[in-house]
Amino acid sequence: MKMTSKPAHPAGFPALRVLILVTGLALAACAWYAFSHWLHRDSDVTWFPPTSSCNLHAAPCSATLGDKGSITLAVQANGRIDALEILPLEVEVDGVTATQVEVDFIGRDMDLGLHRFALNAGAPGHFQGQGQVGICTQSVMPWRARVILETAEGKVGSWFDFDVIRS
Repeated sequence: MKMTSKPAHPAGFPALRVLILVTGLALAACAWYAFSHWLHRDSDVTWFPPTSSCNLHAAPCSATLGDKGSITLAVQANGRIDALEILPLEVEVDGVTATQVEVDFIGRDMDLGLHRFALNAGAPGHFQGQGQVGICTQSVMPWRARVILETAEGKVGSWFDFDVIRS
C-alpha cells in the first residue's frame, strides 16, 4: 500500500485568496468606470464653443450653434451656485427643434464623475428641470455646464464655465 500525504496548508494568512479577491474587485471597478463612461459618452455630440464669456451665477448664458440656432442656459441660483444645492435649470432653444435636452455638470480640472440631468419640455423651445453640482474638494472648484440637444440631425451642444466656492 502506497502512502500518500495530504497537501500541506500554509499555517498563515491565505494570501492567494486575498490576491484573487483584490484582483476581482479591481477588475469590477475598472469595468464599472468604463461602462459609466461608455453610457454617458459624448463623442456623437457636435460641440459649438460659447460665443462669449458670461457669469452663470448672475445671468443666463447663451451660445450660437453654428447655423442651426442658439441656446440659453439659466441657473436659478440666489446669487451664486453652491455645491449640493438643488438648482432649477431652464434652457431656451431658438432656431432648432430639440426633442430632448440634457445638462451635464463636469469638473474642468479633475474627474468628478458625470452629473447629467434630463430636462422636461414645456412650451415650444423651452425646457426645465433640476440639477445639482457635486461636492467641492477644493476651496474654489472649476465646473463646466454642458447643454446637449437631441435633434433630428443628431446631437449638438455647447458649454459654460463657472466656479463654485466651497462654503
